[in-house]
Amino acid sequence: MKSLKTKICLFLFLLPILLLQAQGELKSVEGYSPQIGTMIYMLEDLKDRITQEVKDLDQSQTDFEYDTDANSIGALIMHLVSTESYYQVATLEGREWTEEELKKFGVAGEINTKVKSILKGKPVDFYLDLWEEVREKTLKGLKTKDDAWFTSNLEEGLNNHYIWYHVMEHSANHMGQILTIKNRLPK
Repeated sequence: MKSLKTKICLFLFLLPILLLQAQGELKSVEGYSPQIGTMIYMLEDLKDRITQEVKDLDQSQTDFEYDTDANSIGALIMHLVSTESYYQVATLEGREWTEEELKKFGVAGEINTKVKSILKGKPVDFYLDLWEEVREKTLKGLKTKDDAWFTSNLEEGLNNHYIWYHVMEHSANHMGQILTIKNRLPK
């Protein structure tokens, strides 16, 4: 009996460690070429983590700027949406934004004082829904590509893998800013 209890205790002790190890593994999302699938795994992980952090914010928290030089969480999410949309049409469709896309997404391509004043008064779901719309289009487009497309040179030192790496690391960078702003929200 002691042996069974010992084994159960050992299993319960090791289970969280095993689960953490499994979570720390990069995977390739099924249905995509291996390298693209791994990039999608990272893009989706970052989007999910950011969404978890902000999904319950109210309007004042979404618009909060802790000083005049800071961005709001809403503006940063819109900037992520803008960046992904820009590279999506450039790499997956080989074109520039249409006038309609420019009006919808281009406002947050660069965040400055004028842009920050425009990106106010919208609930966090507005930004998250736009991000979901853009991401669905990204996932659909990347499903049609393969690793040869992903890694082929567009010009010296630049390929689609690097461009999508930029989109991914952009999200990671701004996730840090979003968490800083969230930590500075008025209590």
